[in-house]
Amino acid sequence: MSADGALISPPTPPRAAPHNLDAEQALLGAILFDNETYNRITAKLEPKHFYDPVHGRIFAACADTISAGNLADGVTMRERFAKDGALKEIGGAAYLLTLIENAAKLSVHAQEYAELVYDLALRRELIRVGAEISELAENPPDDADAEDIIEEAERALFGLAESGTASSGFAPFSKALATSIEVAAAAYESKSDVSGLATSFEDLDRMLGGMHGSDLVILAGRPSMGKTALATNIAFNIAKARLAAQRSGDYDNQPNKGGVVAFFSLEMSAEQLATRLLSDFTAIESDRIRRGKIHKHEYEKLADAATELQQLPLHIDETGAIAIAQLQARARRLQRTSGLDLIVVDYLQLITSSSRKSDGRVQEVSEITQGLKALAKDLKVPVIALSQLSRQVENREDKRPQLSDLRESGSIEQDADVVLFVYRESYYLERAEPRDGTDEHFAWQRQMDEVRNQAEVIIGKQRHGPIGKVKLFFDSRYTRFGNLSARTS
Repeated sequence: MSADGALISPPTPPRAAPHNLDAEQALLGAILFDNETYNRITAKLEPKHFYDPVHGRIFAACADTISAGNLADGVTMRERFAKDGALKEIGGAAYLLTLIENAAKLSVHAQEYAELVYDLALRRELIRVGAEISELAENPPDDADAEDIIEEAERALFGLAESGTASSGFAPFSKALATSIEVAAAAYESKSDVSGLATSFEDLDRMLGGMHGSDLVILAGRPSMGKTALATNIAFNIAKARLAAQRSGDYDNQPNKGGVVAFFSLEMSAEQLATRLLSDFTAIESDRIRRGKIHKHEYEKLADAATELQQLPLHIDETGAIAIAQLQARARRLQRTSGLDLIVVDYLQLITSSSRKSDGRVQEVSEITQGLKALAKDLKVPVIALSQLSRQVENREDKRPQLSDLRESGSIEQDADVVLFVYRESYYLERAEPRDGTDEHFAWQRQMDEVRNQAEVIIGKQRHGPIGKVKLFFDSRYTRFGNLSARTS
């Protein structure tokens, strides 16, 4: 009662987190009564999912014992806990017997109990995540804004939603075989060499079969070879094909449906990337666009092109030094909201590790490439990641790159499904011009005429197909690649 005589309500006791001890006891009793029960329940259930930590310890002990091929019952568990001095902690031998008492009639419902225990554990985790998000929103770190908090919330919630699904366990071979036949049938019916996303570079598509879902494609080259230009051209071609297919009025019957593209531009700004695309689309040199050295009719051409290109299903993220976890969260968000068919990352070495421990750059790159490969598999889309090459290329007479030239090449080469190298011989020849008027200069001029406006894409690794070399047309004025066969026929 307060000083003025009013009654004061007692404080409301805090509610316990969602749990069901009866279900936990029934499940443990069923396992102790019949060890085969453990093999029939959901594989997602782990000791941490039990509300009572004592139950979690009993479940862990049963799992270890049964997995080792030994019997887990009241006697063996009593001996196990007696040896580590924890028998009293779990309630003594009598508690184990209590668990088994009604197990015979409960074991048939063991799977239901396991699912209930797991579901309640997810609800408790959801409450914890919600509390953390609330705390972050009320007391944000000094370097975090609201968007950072939203991103962290998305990552935490997605991780919770995906818990238990990353490892799907064994699947019958018949299921995998049926999927393989479906893919082969679709490729056969298309009457095309391309079964994945077409890059619109005919010789490259012929060698790769297009860009395939779940593949990590590494596109590497020395500076000025044109790897960003090639990646941009591929992204542009795929997005442009999707727009054309949607406008056709007969989308389902289009041979090249293209796709929605996410472009993570860690080095170039979105404006620089857009300028490159405008240059490619309008055939106006990008340096003239940047400097404003264009004529009136060219400006009108640019304005018309901008109106056309803004409808492309191409999404650009220009965040510098993005963490691999942030990149994954943003790609998943885009797939949920707008769809997603291709991810391009420019470039791999600018992504940062999500872990705070620094075990060396090679370990960081390994985490990043594994994260990109996991993202490709989870979203079932191809991921094209650009990569720098080491300088040892410049020390060789033949400067065509090879797998060992990849920086931190162990993890990149191992995790990649496809490794492509961009090489332009003209780049090196231009810098080795002999004195004009000499015999060497005439020979050099003949060489330059042979390789001018040519680029090679070297397929250094391909899990599902041949390796080899593809020649493309390259126009440095517009940083544009094209089909060489179309230029020479």
